[in-house]
Amino acid sequence: MHSIFELFKVGVGPSSSHTVGPMIAAQRFTSRLQADPAVASNVARVQVKLYGSLALTGVGHATDTAILAGLSGCLPDRTEPDLLRETVEALRKNQLLKIAGREIPFVETRDLIWLRNEVLPQHPNGMEFTAWSDRSEMLRCEKLFSVGGGFVATEEELSSPSSKVDADEKSGDDVPHPFTTAAELLEMARQHGKSIEQIVHANELTRRSEEEIARGLDRLWEVMRDCIDHGCITQGILPGALRIARRAPKIYQRLSKGAQVPPSQWLIDHASRLSSDPLQHLDWISLFALAVNEQNAAGGRVVTAPTNGAAGIIPAVLAYYHYFMRGSEFFGTQNKNLNGMHRFLKTAGAIGLLYKLNASLSAAEMGCQGEVGVACSMAAAGLAACMGGNIEQIENAAEIGMEHNLGLTCDPIAGLVQVPCIERNTMGATKAVNAARLAVLYGDGKHFVSLDRVIETMRQTGVDMQAKYKETSLGGLAVNVVDC
Repeated sequence: MHSIFELFKVGVGPSSSHTVGPMIAAQRFTSRLQADPAVASNVARVQVKLYGSLALTGVGHATDTAILAGLSGCLPDRTEPDLLRETVEALRKNQLLKIAGREIPFVETRDLIWLRNEVLPQHPNGMEFTAWSDRSEMLRCEKLFSVGGGFVATEEELSSPSSKVDADEKSGDDVPHPFTTAAELLEMARQHGKSIEQIVHANELTRRSEEEIARGLDRLWEVMRDCIDHGCITQGILPGALRIARRAPKIYQRLSKGAQVPPSQWLIDHASRLSSDPLQHLDWISLFALAVNEQNAAGGRVVTAPTNGAAGIIPAVLAYYHYFMRGSEFFGTQNKNLNGMHRFLKTAGAIGLLYKLNASLSAAEMGCQGEVGVACSMAAAGLAACMGGNIEQIENAAEIGMEHNLGLTCDPIAGLVQVPCIERNTMGATKAVNAARLAVLYGDGKHFVSLDRVIETMRQTGVDMQAKYKETSLGGLAVNVVDC
């Protein structure tokens, strides 16, 4: 089983499958190359080929920048965005790549190849890394695949159902409560008298200590909170040909009546006594989601939750719980107790694992239902848990969250994670809140469609969906709206 910390990764924008995954893949290739001194000492050239969706929308998703950063040894969770940019700029200027302490030529126009009309059979997001000697002898060649949410797989891992993606991680096969379906998860919770949060926690303890789990979850919220803050106070135009202006700062100024500090400071004193407008909480939820996804679109630091394209949904709903719900530990205080936040993330993580196990988090495979739909389902479950929902109500909230995102296409204009992606996160976040309220406040856990059936329906819908609606920018809004 995967860990929830594999679903929730700290990374950089704008895309988990087109930026985070390729950067990890490139770094992994050069690391393995350098681990073999006999090979590394003879490398004279490194060549990278991008296939399918990566090639079609890679420029707008900064895949080229990610590849260059990864080849230079950068990782998305360990390198500040500014340093990433400086590293890539230096490589492009000097055209020299360091391998095992040696500098070899790397000419981007020659060594980074975009194969837009070719798709590798294993997955739409394919990459081929090749190292050559000065005699044009192939020293090493690896095909790697960015399979969604920042996960990277080899050919062997995709061809064998029993193999594990990201095999460098501990397998987790020895967890006390393994589950592959929602039905198994619920039955296990009933048998052991545990909540979904407690099931996940017990499994995580096979990998990390109590303190490490708490620190990891705190870190995730810290990055989400900081991302919201920066998105609410950073003015400007988003990168790319569309010239989209950031909207979050103006909305924040209007909602806060001109606050001069970021939301994490202003809301401490004001969240419990805002406008009597009954819908203003929805405005704040939309603001939080916009702020995160505008940061993502600008290449900022985000949490893949479970992807970058849908990175705003879980932080927005989590911030809504944190700042506005009277049941939260934080409401109206500066309390540092984050137990509710942990409950939210563990529960949401359990739901995300079900989608990862039984369908996909990749828009190149599933369309946007695999990103925004999954994030909405996860956020609905997390909020339902924090509202005191039982395991059946939580499963119902997750089911509602996905059921009404089925068939959602991925059609980014100009290949940029901006239109319709940024606003789509606001819709996913508000749907998640509605799903949780329907399930917990007005439901008893009994419902006609199970979460497992919805996940399988999502998978089948993704398989049937035409490729032009799956992160290729060849259909939908991407071809019906002028991009200049």
